Amino acid sequence: MSSLIPRRSFFELNKIFGDNDWFLPVFSKNEFANPAMDLYETDKEIVVELSVPGFSTDNVDISVEDGILRVSGKAKEQIKDSRRGYLHKEIHFDSFERAISLPAPVRANNIQATYNKGIIKIIMPKEVSKSVAKIKIKSEGN
Repeated sequence: MSSLIPRRSFFELNKIFGDNDWFLPVFSKNEFANPAMDLYETDKEIVVELSVPGFSTDNVDISVEDGILRVSGKAKEQIKDSRRGYLHKEIHFDSFERAISLPAPVRANNIQATYNKGIIKIIMPKEVSKSVAKIKIKSEGN
């Protein structure tokens, strides 16, 4: 009796899981290069929290222009020291840039950023509308 699907040994499966880089086809490089980010707002401010463990605050730039928040960072990978006798090396650092359109205008001069335990928190006060107009409804015909 013949089979429609040829039987394959577990050799191929073992080969996939035996390889140290088996997870790479599942995750793209962008998922590792782009730090995780949370964005939320309150009545008075927009807040962004960005996970950047291992980055020095001296190597992270934050800017807001035309309603776009840009956060970028550069980290230099440590030079592989041949005296250490690495058997396996996975720790490395990469550069990143995240840009996000803000949901409301912000006061660029009052933006604050803090760094704590690998998280950069950016607090952006919302622009207060300077003109408030009260509109009176006119009655037509009554």
